[in-house]
Amino acid sequence: MIRIAGVDLPDTKSIEIALTYIYGIGRTRSKEILNSLDINPETKTKALTDNEISSLRERIEKNYTTESDLKRLVALNIKRLVEINCYRGRRHIQGLPLRGQRTRTNSQTRKKTAGKQSSRRFK
Repeated sequence: MIRIAGVDLPDTKSIEIALTYIYGIGRTRSKEILNSLDINPETKTKALTDNEISSLRERIEKNYTTESDLKRLVALNIKRLVEINCYRGRRHIQGLPLRGQRTRTNSQTRKKTAGKQSSRRFK
């Protein structure tokens, strides 16, 4: 099992899909990394050579913000919005959708978690 950026990648999946298990790397970025290193995206994770694994690990850790660093950055951005009391920050506090989505009939999941956090009812 290969470990990159603190995440164990599954052996039986193609490397293109396996890289998406790392927070901050999606399909597009995965393809970009593999193309730059000349690795076939269809290769199974367990079939990679040691050189390919080390070059993958090095490229990801040096050039991309992933896992805990990225999660910390996102949390700080949300905290900043809350502190300056902007519209999006207030929506985060209330647990409601941020980007103008309809709330009368949709967003039930977001509203349920909001109801548990605050005593205010939303209709």
